[in-house]
Amino acid sequence: MGHRIKYSSGTKWEPIVGYSRAVRVGNIVHVAGTTATDQQGNSVGIGDARAQTIQVLNNIKRALESVGARLEDVVRTRIYVTDITKWEEIGKVHGEFFRQILPATTMVEVKRLVNPQMLVEIEVEAIVDESVNQ
Repeated sequence: MGHRIKYSSGTKWEPIVGYSRAVRVGNIVHVAGTTATDQQGNSVGIGDARAQTIQVLNNIKRALESVGARLEDVVRTRIYVTDITKWEEIGKVHGEFFRQILPATTMVEVKRLVNPQMLVEIEVEAIVDESVNQ
């Protein structure tokens, strides 16, 4: 097993629950369930599933880059939504980010997320192609 690289985004939940935003071991990267928060941990895009999905995926992109990975390395996404009727709005944003990458993807409706303002939470897995110049 390779060296473990961890990234913390600094949200209040990470130390309470005891997790990292992203963990890389070798060329495998796991990004924890990520929500629409800004750098200070405040909710972004309240009431707007599209805006939240954009913020979530930008947060994921930042987490991946912090451990030497890219969106292009993502092989799996899981999307948790509080209202599945918004699937198309959320899915279109996912498509804007991943249209050329086409990871395996799941979207499921959940009863609620940790903060009632949160409409979308996404987690990803990536395999870094170390033959590509980073």
